[in-house]
Amino acid sequence: MKKAGIIMVIGSLLLLGLFKFPLWNIMLGAPQYPDPLGMDIYINGIQGVKEFDLQNIDGLNHYIGMKTIPKPEEMWEFSVFPKVILGMSILGAIIGLLVFFKKISYTSILAWFILMSFLGILGMYDFNNWLIDYGSNLDPHAIIKVTNPDGTPMSYKPPLLGFQKLLNFDVKSLPHIGGYLMFVGMALTLVAFWIGRKASVRKTTQ
Repeated sequence: MKKAGIIMVIGSLLLLGLFKFPLWNIMLGAPQYPDPLGMDIYINGIQGVKEFDLQNIDGLNHYIGMKTIPKPEEMWEFSVFPKVILGMSILGAIIGLLVFFKKISYTSILAWFILMSFLGILGMYDFNNWLIDYGSNLDPHAIIKVTNPDGTPMSYKPPLLGFQKLLNFDVKSLPHIGGYLMFVGMALTLVAFWIGRKASVRKTTQ
């Protein structure tokens, strides 16, 4: 049970990497931008991959009527997400220590994983809704208006995950270092649960 507790502590503490590294990254490449423009999405704000990337992206978006990239104070998520991540990391570490000292059952590890997965799904759902609004709620007085073949306004929503062609831009949306650390951390908690379960079964059969 001690090994399960140690792995649980390590896995939950990996979430703290989100305070240092970006959770997500969106890159935009086009013939006129051989060096792609990009933005890194942190749990507390959005930054350009390079110094003037956000400024250049906002400049391009202005022509098609898209909103400017929000500042941290303009989205409640950027104040709530850090609290959620910190709380879940601390909770996970406490569970790991209690499992280590055999104060609670290893099943608490699975409960933490389910709760973290639920919060992660809610976060992705909220992120996708923001992308929909960002790419679809356009200024009707924009300089450039592009429509679909059926005449309906074209959506410039970046993909939530993967690659997509938007006009002459190739858009790539993928997890970044912080996101991968979070996924590894959550995977470790499943490993901890499996080890705890294995140890418990072995103990009952002895």
